Amino acid sequence: MTQVTDRSPLLPPSAPVRSRRAAALVDCALRGAVAAGVGLGALAVLVMVEWISSPYPDSGPDGALHVAAGIWLLAHGTELTRPDTLSGVPAPVGVVPLLLSVGPIWLLYRAARDCMDQEEGRPVASVRGAFWAVSGGYLLVAGVVALYDLGGPLAAGPLSAAFHLPVVVAGTVGLGVWTAAGRPPVPLPEWVPDDAGDAVRAAAAGVAVLVGGGALLLGGALVWHAGAAQSAFLQLTGVWSGRFAVLLLALALVPNAAVWAAAYALGPGFALGAGATASPLGVTTNPALPHFPLLAAVPAEGRGSWLGWGVALVPVAAGVVVGWFSVRTEADRGLRDTASVAALAAAGCAAGAALLAALAGGPLGTGNLAEFGPVWWRTGAAALVWTAGVGVPLALGLRWWRFRRGLKAEAAEGETQERERRWTALKEASGGLMALFPPQQPTVVAEPVVESVPTPDPEPEPEPVPVAEVPAPEPAEAEAEVDAATETATETASETASDAASETDEEKPPTS
Repeated sequence: MTQVTDRSPLLPPSAPVRSRRAAALVDCALRGAVAAGVGLGALAVLVMVEWISSPYPDSGPDGALHVAAGIWLLAHGTELTRPDTLSGVPAPVGVVPLLLSVGPIWLLYRAARDCMDQEEGRPVASVRGAFWAVSGGYLLVAGVVALYDLGGPLAAGPLSAAFHLPVVVAGTVGLGVWTAAGRPPVPLPEWVPDDAGDAVRAAAAGVAVLVGGGALLLGGALVWHAGAAQSAFLQLTGVWSGRFAVLLLALALVPNAAVWAAAYALGPGFALGAGATASPLGVTTNPALPHFPLLAAVPAEGRGSWLGWGVALVPVAAGVVVGWFSVRTEADRGLRDTASVAALAAAGCAAGAALLAALAGGPLGTGNLAEFGPVWWRTGAAALVWTAGVGVPLALGLRWWRFRRGLKAEAAEGETQERERRWTALKEASGGLMALFPPQQPTVVAEPVVESVPTPDPEPEPEPVPVAEVPAPEPAEAEAEVDAATETATETASETASDAASETDEEKPPTS
């Protein structure tokens, strides 16, 4: 889709401002129309493949295209009508496969977001102009499809199409344009607290836990009733093309079944036709359910068991998550502000659960099939009771625990400061004889890193010169030399003594 719409006309910078604005609006409208055409074309290809592979088609190519148009409108929330029924009474089809809606909505979101990309040489429309242009282009194609589908086997209700299509398109395009503009802050009423962002995040986390817990319950129930689900799958059709179509329909309805399971865990349960309800208390009035794999996970008729009340862990977990996310930030709030944020998050979680319950249910026919799915206001009320009853006390407890932990930390810090003050006073009174508090750690001076210098190889030492050996004297000669040396020393000593005596005689005075 983006490859087609990205090739918008390039205008020179010197073009008039009015021409550039007009070109930008045309580009946005073209993107919206292409998004609608791509989504419709993908469904048409899938339906035509099923029609070609079917051994017993009910109609020609025109009927298959009408079915594709009806399914595309159903993905936007439009209620359809089956005129050809066994009883002759037109039967409404109001259960919207939530997974089927992901494709068209994602394409429209991308178109709205990409139309405001500031590319070189391409004009960019204003936020308001992009919103109206993309919405207008998409709704133009949707209106043509609704008119084409009026006489088909799955005809769209005019009033339902006139209400659901603009609401879905406006919400999706608004989100895409707001994202492209950098998600600027939205002005809120004065009565909304400043911490509304934390409450919104906590509410979204609670809704995610509810739906995720419902998906786990659905998977466990299908595994428990695997035999019944397989039997229902095989009884619907005997050809591979039909079984493939049933498989695709079951996959598209998995998010709906997860929401139904979440409503079951909350307590109100969901309707299985006129007067039949499935809840943890039990299944009332034997419902006349059609053979479908996902419906095989519904509990049998009768009162519920104590094991069935184990599903209450899902709303309890949602309440815990709401309470935890309400005090997840380090904002310094009082108990009253913490309770208000948690209560606001619980209300948001309840609103999200009610909205999903309204989208996941609807009629599948007349008579016993007129009511199918959870009742939105009961589901929302139960979600409010669970999340507020668990989340608000938990948020207050966490806030008190954090406050107490902060007091302990402040007390410990204050005690340390008092000890330092007393020690400083004692040091001043001692005249500087006492050490500092806390004692200063010796400064460790890092030794400089000396790079190793390569030493040159030592020069080779010269070879020693050989010295001639002196032969040792004979023993007789050695004794003669010793005797001569002794005599010489004795003569020298005698001469020295006689000289000293003569000097002494000369120094004596004469006697009278």
